[in-house]
Amino acid sequence: MTDQTTEQTTGLTGGTDGPPAADPHDNRRQVLYWRLLARLFDPEEQATLESASLAVVEDIGLPPALLDPQASVDSIVQRHPDLAAEFDGLMAPEPEPEDDARDRAAEVRRAALVSKVLLNVFASGSGTVTAGQLARWQSDAGWLERALGCRPGELRGGRAGGRVAGPGVSPTGTGGGGTTPDLSRLIPAIGPELGAIEADLVKRMHLREVLADPKLAAQLTPSMSLIEQLLRDKNNLSGVALANAKSLIRRFVDEVAQVLRTQVEKASVGAIDRSIPPKRVFRNLDLDRTIWKNLTNWSPEEQRLYVDRLYYRHTARKTTPQRLIVVVDQSGSMVDSMVNCTILASIFAGLPKVDVHLIAYDTQALDLTPWVHDPFETLLRTQLGGGTDGTVAMALAQPKVAEPRNTVVVWISDFYEWRTEPLFESMAALHRSGVKFIPVGSVTSSGRGSVNPWFRERFKDLGTPVISGHIRKLVNELKTFLA
Repeated sequence: MTDQTTEQTTGLTGGTDGPPAADPHDNRRQVLYWRLLARLFDPEEQATLESASLAVVEDIGLPPALLDPQASVDSIVQRHPDLAAEFDGLMAPEPEPEDDARDRAAEVRRAALVSKVLLNVFASGSGTVTAGQLARWQSDAGWLERALGCRPGELRGGRAGGRVAGPGVSPTGTGGGGTTPDLSRLIPAIGPELGAIEADLVKRMHLREVLADPKLAAQLTPSMSLIEQLLRDKNNLSGVALANAKSLIRRFVDEVAQVLRTQVEKASVGAIDRSIPPKRVFRNLDLDRTIWKNLTNWSPEEQRLYVDRLYYRHTARKTTPQRLIVVVDQSGSMVDSMVNCTILASIFAGLPKVDVHLIAYDTQALDLTPWVHDPFETLLRTQLGGGTDGTVAMALAQPKVAEPRNTVVVWISDFYEWRTEPLFESMAALHRSGVKFIPVGSVTSSGRGSVNPWFRERFKDLGTPVISGHIRKLVNELKTFLA
């Protein structure tokens, strides 16, 4: 290191007649953050920034390994245990100190540690990812969550991420305690971003290698992209890998089912049937109406109301038996809708007097009705990929229509079909027969999706516009018909 480089790094200026010398701590911090930005947007090293950053790190007594992109936070903490406490809460939001109260030397040290965590998590590179690299990223992401004051895994998917460690060293990045801080000022929200990076890493690696390792598989965050890969590759898995894959699918299904079940329960469930006498039990007693109807029995002398008749609330609802036929395109582009609608069908199958049938198709159709009550088993029997020929699914759906006016057919697809005209004519025939036909272009949690414009226009002319958006739209449509 030359004297010139050292002088640039520490912010020293020559001469006594010039402007006041800049604070050397500010210059050091800027060097570290410039290196951070450079490495985030360009994986190639900038020699000047690297050498200047090395001089800063060594000068403030931190290990040079902080600048090594191949070194995980775990490995650094194992060699330098005192740093574990510094990483905890490192980036947690806190009030800004007064300018004259700032510890500028501590800010430089903080900049070096922050840069290490951010680079290890967000500079994930490209190309094939090994199981070891994924495990290292998950550990580093855990340290980032700890730096933000959260528990490892909390931001990515609400997982506890293993036991919560004390103030000592934790080689797996499990730690961070106390209440979750307010991270609402983070733009964009960091949780979904971490989940997206993890999903991309999983997509770039040999998933079977991960699933064969129970410890590594347990750290995976269930996501739609991960479930899609598992469903595509399930026929090539066996033993421990297959068991771990099923466990991940089950976890994801249960999480989505809990959300959808709440949405179904919140929707209206049918009109009161006043033709059925109310059940005379205390919980149905209409106290206000009973008092109002018996006011003529009020005794002013005794200051007492005599009740000669009790009134009860009607609670029975009209529940005409309905048949719900769900037809789902299982081509690769519809995996999100396939998962959501399979779970939704199982929820409606649990409602009284609703007969649910489920059909999945690509170039062939499969009747999944026997497993409709268990979305997990249903998804395991799907086969993603291939083209789309809706006429084979229609051949299975039409015989299931016994009473058209008590039947609703939900058809979920992007409607990029091989045989467009015959399929649309059969759909229009169902609609004309009295069947409630609901074409759905996408049933996702985010509302994204595309639909063949040819079908979209014709469904609009038919009076059955395509539902395309958040899954709540479909829930409300079905509840309205089944009410």
